[in-house]
Amino acid sequence: MAYRIVVPFIALLMISACAGPPQTAPSATSVPSPSSSQTAASTTSPGPGEQQAQPVLAETRSTLTPELKVEVVGLNRVKSKHLVIQVRLSNTGAEERLSWTGQMGDNTRPLGRIRWASGIGVLDTEAHALILPYKPADFPCLCTDQDRDGLGYFIDPGESISLYAVTPAPSGNPASTTVVTPVGPPMPNVPISDEPPAVPPGMLIPDPDAEPVTTVIRSLVTPSESLDQYEETADDGKNLQVSLSSDVLFAVNKATLTPKANAILTNTAELIDSSTGATVKVEGHADSSGTDAINDPLSERRAQAVQRALSELVNRQDVDFQAKGYGSRRPLYGNDTDEGKRRNRRVTVSFARPQPAATDQAATPSPSPTPGAEELTGTGKADGQPISMEVTGLRRLPGGLGLLTYRITNDGDREAWFNELHGARDWMSFKYRAAFNVTLTDVEAGRQYLPGRLQVPTGDDIDSYCACTDLSGVRLSSPKFGPGEAKEFWDLFALPAGATALNVKIASFRELTVPVQ
Repeated sequence: MAYRIVVPFIALLMISACAGPPQTAPSATSVPSPSSSQTAASTTSPGPGEQQAQPVLAETRSTLTPELKVEVVGLNRVKSKHLVIQVRLSNTGAEERLSWTGQMGDNTRPLGRIRWASGIGVLDTEAHALILPYKPADFPCLCTDQDRDGLGYFIDPGESISLYAVTPAPSGNPASTTVVTPVGPPMPNVPISDEPPAVPPGMLIPDPDAEPVTTVIRSLVTPSESLDQYEETADDGKNLQVSLSSDVLFAVNKATLTPKANAILTNTAELIDSSTGATVKVEGHADSSGTDAINDPLSERRAQAVQRALSELVNRQDVDFQAKGYGSRRPLYGNDTDEGKRRNRRVTVSFARPQPAATDQAATPSPSPTPGAEELTGTGKADGQPISMEVTGLRRLPGGLGLLTYRITNDGDREAWFNELHGARDWMSFKYRAAFNVTLTDVEAGRQYLPGRLQVPTGDDIDSYCACTDLSGVRLSSPKFGPGEAKEFWDLFALPAGATALNVKIASFRELTVPVQ
């Protein structure tokens, strides 16, 4: 079936494009720019085929090719339920043509890397999710296609092209949101307009209500763990999963709780008391050692032991505990290492996520004094070349999330590869290579935060993609640096309420104390 351009919605957009100057975003909201790759709202010269400039709401740069500039030039809520995102790509170089198609594709679905601008989306912080363009029946997404829209594969030096994506609107009718592309760091606090979109001449945007479409939403799970490694949690915005180490709870091959278990279970009981959910699931898990005949009943008895202890410690009266053992059938990590096996020996307690004691706005601390640039940098070596790192921002987002951005520079006079960003302990948990060798530590609370994970159901399984800079596919060469070349990377984390500063460890660079903005 040929792609159908739908007249009613097109008419709305074309009228707004021809009726006068583009609608601007509310002036009361601005885009913070602690990083040099993001700027406040401004206007730039129109690209080819554009009759007038569009407002620039935010911008970033491609990690793969820093000469590729990405600007958000439109973010409009339509019919109170859809979002039209307009992005302008510009080749700021003076010599080489730049390929854009593979960079803008969503790598979490088929054909994501080819032709389509399917990776343009927004964070729904209230729902802990990444919202991507709708999927119609016969095409990858409601978004720009290089062939259908006549854009070609390349952008010439000094030239620009315009792209669009149509997504569901984020939850809660927010005044602003974080725009995400596969190209560079996300752009937070981009204002959403409720005015009709103003589009460049010739751009036709289909109506998502005109034919059946499927929403494409990736659940965002943010993990953290205690520094003693007794306990780790995974928060998906709805439920909290608390995995307790069986090595601490029980003796080897036993289902009787140890003396140390009481303190750990007391902390878990306090979280359950803070939740309003009626059901608490207690699941026992084993590593791949032994047989199902041993692992299944042992994991069941351990789950029941934890259930009994929690039922005595929890003060709420309306809790329904459900205990079950899964043996070794649901590993969180690979069983090919001792560390993976240790972390798979666990009892997981799942319940409705406790609500924060205060809103994000109330919990946001007063700005801390900004350290000097030398305090947020580190140095090292890559392929014999001097290499440096600078943290460019640790920003608090709504929904208990945080965005870390950092710049890595080859300070040498020869080309170098810096391959340490994907060497994290839990690399096996992710589908592809990414910049997940990064941790945040709250020393006072004794807790460490790991990069978030985007969850994609695949039949009976779930694939996890890092909520951070992708280093796979067309972006395999992102860790390749020319002499003097700098590139920006990013990671999403859970961010503890009220924290004014956290320790940041990126690959082998020295640990830094970074203020929360």
